[in-house]
Amino acid sequence: MKNKLIAICGALAMLCSAGSWAAATITIVNGDPAGVGFNDPTPATPVGGNSGTTVGAQRINAFQQAASIWGATLDSSVPIRVLATWEALPCNDTGAVLGSAGALQVFANFPGAPQPDAWYGEAETNKLVGFDADPDLPEIRARFNVNLGQPGCFTGSPFYLGLDNNHGPLTDLVAVLLHEFAHGLGFQTYTDDATGELLAGIPSIWDYFLLDTATNKLWKDMTDAERAASARRAGRLVWNGANVTEAAQLVLRPGTPLLTILSPSRVAGVRRIGVAQFGPPLASPGVTGEVMPVIDTPPDTGLACTPLSAPNVRAVQGKIALIDRGGCTFVEKVRNVQNAGAIGAIIVDNAAGTPPPDLGGDDPTIVIPAVRISLQDGAALKDVLATRSRTKSGLFANLGVNLAVRAGADPSGRVLMYATDPNLPGSSVSHYDISAIPNQLMEPSINDDLSHKVTPPRDLTYPLLRDIGW
Repeated sequence: MKNKLIAICGALAMLCSAGSWAAATITIVNGDPAGVGFNDPTPATPVGGNSGTTVGAQRINAFQQAASIWGATLDSSVPIRVLATWEALPCNDTGAVLGSAGALQVFANFPGAPQPDAWYGEAETNKLVGFDADPDLPEIRARFNVNLGQPGCFTGSPFYLGLDNNHGPLTDLVAVLLHEFAHGLGFQTYTDDATGELLAGIPSIWDYFLLDTATNKLWKDMTDAERAASARRAGRLVWNGANVTEAAQLVLRPGTPLLTILSPSRVAGVRRIGVAQFGPPLASPGVTGEVMPVIDTPPDTGLACTPLSAPNVRAVQGKIALIDRGGCTFVEKVRNVQNAGAIGAIIVDNAAGTPPPDLGGDDPTIVIPAVRISLQDGAALKDVLATRSRTKSGLFANLGVNLAVRAGADPSGRVLMYATDPNLPGSSVSHYDISAIPNQLMEPSINDDLSHKVTPPRDLTYPLLRDIGW
C-alpha cells in the first residue's frame, strides 16, 4: 500500500458484539474497562425491542442494531471493525457532544484506487482492494458520551436505548450511532476545514466533490486560503456528486423557505433564515407585509418577552414584527406579537454567525409564521427602520418559499453542505446543511424527527457514500 497514514490511535481491549449481515460484516470491538460503558452492570428494564437487562447489554444491542442497518446497506467482502468506548465527553445541561467517530487510518494511491491522489478511509479502502489493508487495527474509532442524563449533562435525559425509534423527548442512540458510523465510513473530509490545509498534501476523496458556487472551484483545486474561506461561505458550498443530486429530487421537499426583502431597494433581496419548529410552515405565496420593530428594552431593542405595550401593539398590528433574540423562549416572543395582531415574526440573532439555526419550541396556539435571521442581516434591516414613523416603516418583506428550489439544495439541484461563519471544527463541511427538509441524518445535530433510514426516499447518507466510491 502507498501513502498510508494513521490518523488516530487507540488501544484494543476485548472483542464482543460481532454480527454478520447480507452485504457486509460489522463487528463492534468493546474498548471499555470492567464496569464501564458496554460492561455497565446496572439493571435495566427491556425497552423498545431492546431485550438487554443491564445498561451495558442494552448499549451493545443498540450498537448491533445500527451495525445491522449499515451492514445491510453496504457492499463489502471485508469485515469492518468499530473500536468503541463510552467516555466523558464535553457536556452541560444546554449542549452536549453525543459521540464522535472517524477512520483510524486513511490510504491513498493504492492499487486500483478509483481516484489517484485522494485519501480514502480504511473501511472503504478495504472494500475497494478486497482485503484488509491493516489487519492489526480496526477501521473505525468511535466514542460516546457515558454521562448523558447524569447531573450537569442533560440532567435526567439519557440516551433512549430502544430499537424502535419511539424515543419521545430523549436522544435516540441508534440514530446517533448511524450518524457516527457514517463518518467512520467516509462521510467526512480529512482536510483541515479551518485552515484549508490538505492532509500530507493530498486531498480527500471528499474534496473532489465539494464545490464552491461563489468561485466555481472544487476543493481539490483551491489554495488553503480559498478552502478556509469556502468553509465559512454559508449557502454556497454544495455536493457535486451525481448520486446525491439525483436522490435529492426524491428526498428533499420542493420549496426552499426564505425571507425576501421587497423594499427599499438598498436592502432588497433574499436572506437565509432559520425556520420555526412551531406555527405554520412557510408556504407559497407566503405572508407579505410591512416590517415594524418591537421596542421595549434599552438600548433600542425589542425582546417581546411580555405582552406588548400599547405603542408596540399599534406598531405591529397587521405587520410583520421584528424581534430581538434573548430573555425568553422563541415561543413566548412569537405568542406575544401574535396576541398584539402581528401577521408574522422575524427574530434577529444576538450572536454573530451564519447560517441562522432554526427556532425551537412547541405551541399549537401559534398561527403566524416566524423565522430567524443573522445578526448581520438584522443590523441591515434596523438601519432602514431607524427612520420609520410610529406606524410606518416602508420596509416590506415576504415570508414564503421558492417552489423552484428544493429545501436543502441550490437552484441547480445540488445539495448544500454545512458551511458556517465562524467555522465550527467538527461540524463545518463534513455534514449536510441544516436547511434540508426533511431533516437529514448527516446534519450537524441530531433532530427528533429522524428515522432509522440511511437511503432514499428518506435520507441522503448512502448516496453520498456511493459518490465517493462505496
